[in-house]
Amino acid sequence: MDELDAYSRTVSTVAAELTGRVAAVRMGRGSGSAVVFSAGGELLTNAHVVGDAHRGRAEFVDGSEVAVRVAGVDPLSDLALLRAEPAGALPDPVRLGDADELVVGQLLVAVGNPLGLAGSVTAGVVSALGRSLPTRSGRAGRVVEDVIQTDAALNPGNSGGALADARARLVGINTAVAGVGLGLAVPVNATTLRILDALRAHGRVRRAYLGVVGTPAPVPATVADRYGRRSGLRLVEVIAGSPAARAGLRPGDLVLDVGRHPVQDAQGIQRQLFGDAIGEPLPVTVLRNGAMVDVIAVPSELG
Repeated sequence: MDELDAYSRTVSTVAAELTGRVAAVRMGRGSGSAVVFSAGGELLTNAHVVGDAHRGRAEFVDGSEVAVRVAGVDPLSDLALLRAEPAGALPDPVRLGDADELVVGQLLVAVGNPLGLAGSVTAGVVSALGRSLPTRSGRAGRVVEDVIQTDAALNPGNSGGALADARARLVGINTAVAGVGLGLAVPVNATTLRILDALRAHGRVRRAYLGVVGTPAPVPATVADRYGRRSGLRLVEVIAGSPAARAGLRPGDLVLDVGRHPVQDAQGIQRQLFGDAIGEPLPVTVLRNGAMVDVIAVPSELG
């Protein structure tokens, strides 16, 4: 009974701190949830909640409403930044956590507006980490890496709502219902904050394009012992005519380093492909036929 009471107290404490900071938003023909993200009048939600809308309204559980305009949208991370008008009309922002510190089995609390039911709270655990969520913007496709999988109940309307840890710190933005008892959330981490900085400054995220598709793979034992590396990214496709192809990368190459940073998965490359990498030499080290090969790629802009 004491353990159950402790669990209940934790969930209710998180709910009390977050519920007033999560709004129901109506954006054109779309609706969902949004989280008060900064003291500057910003709310964070999903790009698919915003759609093509430029303005909307946010309503909080105390009945207050505020007009919002879209400050920036990034469909490839499924994130959007809204700005309240006036900025001072919002509650205090949520406290931020770091999704990179989560572990499987950790308690999570979801707050949102499922099925139009404002201020709904559900709880669960981290079911899995490192999931991938395919996204698309026009002809451009990308995979959101390190997506959080949770068994906290999510329903339509939860999109854009808060996923928090036991200390009421925001660690994810609920984005998709993948099935009964299975929800996904975009992580709040250093990469997310970099995306939001770009949305504030430019309204969009400029990304560099390399043109590879890969999957994590182990490094052969002889190389692993010599270089202290246990895994890399095996290229399964190099897009014809892409910067990677022009640099000489090939399917079957095992990528070990990009930009002098170790790579173990697709995110290891993606986190380096922001606007400042466009048109700049990017060193890539691969293992090919047992030999280390260095190439220089020059990423283009993802359009």
